[in-house]
Amino acid sequence: SNKGSFLSPAMAIRLMNKHDDTLIFDVRTAADYKNGHIKGAKNIPLSDFSSSVDGLSDDKNKPVLVYCNSGNTVTRAIKLLKKAGFEKVNNLEGGIAAWKEAKMPLSKK
Repeated sequence: SNKGSFLSPAMAIRLMNKHDDTLIFDVRTAADYKNGHIKGAKNIPLSDFSSSVDGLSDDKNKPVLVYCNSGNTVTRAIKLLKKAGFEKVNNLEGGIAAWKEAKMPLSKK
């Protein structure tokens, strides 16, 4: 499906623990990203996404976790990833809001 596989925060953690090469994309604004993001996430705001995704094609066999604030914006980024040939695209269900609710750690680095 175009929405990717939905992962709960706990499942997302499992994915990252199992595959330490998981690519994590935060498609929120730079300001949101600075306020706290999942450790290791790369900030590619949705507005820059289509131009950035082509440069990532070497990594298209790696598992991907994509998220936004609440899970709405992320669908567009996932479509672009799929179009670029990424196959293992995972969508953090409920976005960073669900992550915080699950008391998962956020990084400001």
